[in-house]
Amino acid sequence: MIKVSELHKSFGKIKAVNGVSFEARDGRITGLLGPNGAGKSTTLRTLYTVLKPDSGSASIDGVDVVADSLKARARLGTLPHGSGLYPHLTARENIRYYARLYKMPEADIEPRIETLIDELDIREFADRRTQGFSQGQRTKVALARALVHNPQNVVLDEPSNGLDVMATRSLRELIRKLKAQGRCVLFSSHVMQEVAALCDEIVIIAHGRVALQDTPDGIRKRMKIDDLEEAFVKAITQTEMF
Repeated sequence: MIKVSELHKSFGKIKAVNGVSFEARDGRITGLLGPNGAGKSTTLRTLYTVLKPDSGSASIDGVDVVADSLKARARLGTLPHGSGLYPHLTARENIRYYARLYKMPEADIEPRIETLIDELDIREFADRRTQGFSQGQRTKVALARALVHNPQNVVLDEPSNGLDVMATRSLRELIRKLKAQGRCVLFSSHVMQEVAALCDEIVIIAHGRVALQDTPDGIRKRMKIDDLEEAFVKAITQTEMF
């Protein structure tokens, strides 16, 4: 489970995150939504220990991301915005490198890589250098890298950005599979169709704070609007008034 409590983070005079609190539970898909500049990426970067909050806390399965960042990372698989693959390594070598960073037993690494290559359908380019890969290929390799150590919690920052229709469908199937395995999945997206199709719960962030957290149906009912996108816009607009 991922838990965020009263998180604050400023950059100079800009308050990027201003008291964000929410929970993302195991066996559920939680969507993190909000307009550009709302504080989503800052919140996610705090969760995967790239940033330290000014105040408040965040934990992965009860492990504080600041007090014990290495232990928290071990419970987390992350796909940040921009895959960050090493271009002169093959896809397989990129995945293997991360497995070793996570200190996986050597005997477990190659079988796990083979499993991910099949699950993510990357065998065709597994032994090619990643320089020149398409966006879909890069995303698949980055996902394999994030999942290589079998993390209980998975954080995906706009994972479908730049993907074609078939790659997007494949990604959705993978996210549903992670949920079925009882994992906690937290992802950020601007694609409302994707959110509606996948999410059990949605956290809407605006102006650095949580505007609304509920199920998709709960958000529609509370905003008294049937269309999820319109309900999202209304929640953001109401936050702007305060």
